[in-house]
Amino acid sequence: MRKRKPKLRQVAPDPRYGDIVVTRFVNMLMWDGKKSVAFKVFYDAMDLVEAKSDGVPAHEIFHKALKNVMPEVEVRSRRIGGATFQIPTEIRPERRSSIAMKWLIKFSRKRSGKGMAFKLSSEIIAASRGEGASVKRKEDTHKMAESNRAFAHFNR
Repeated sequence: MRKRKPKLRQVAPDPRYGDIVVTRFVNMLMWDGKKSVAFKVFYDAMDLVEAKSDGVPAHEIFHKALKNVMPEVEVRSRRIGGATFQIPTEIRPERRSSIAMKWLIKFSRKRSGKGMAFKLSSEIIAASRGEGASVKRKEDTHKMAESNRAFAHFNR
């Protein structure tokens, strides 16, 4: 590499839980730079999760949902000798959590329901139980990697 590696940005922890992961999630949830709106949506969703759960803290349910959505492997396209192969590769931890957050947000936006907070809370609860569209995406990714395991030796 010619250039040096960029410095990692320090993300401030969120006000309610004091968690950096929550702030990263809210930054991905945010639209048009409206961070306060994104925080309100997230905290409203957490309140709904807390109300639906039986005394389990919403923060724990959120982290369990993220853990259930995180993929371990993904397939990468690589051209070798005129043919394109789907090569399964392990994912580094930062990318793993980033993908999980993006999938949770994407599939909560696609859900039916009224209001983003309700949709997000529903997707978080479903993901914490091992259900929902985001968990299905993870399973599909793992199946794809498993079916292309024969090409793993092409990995750099």
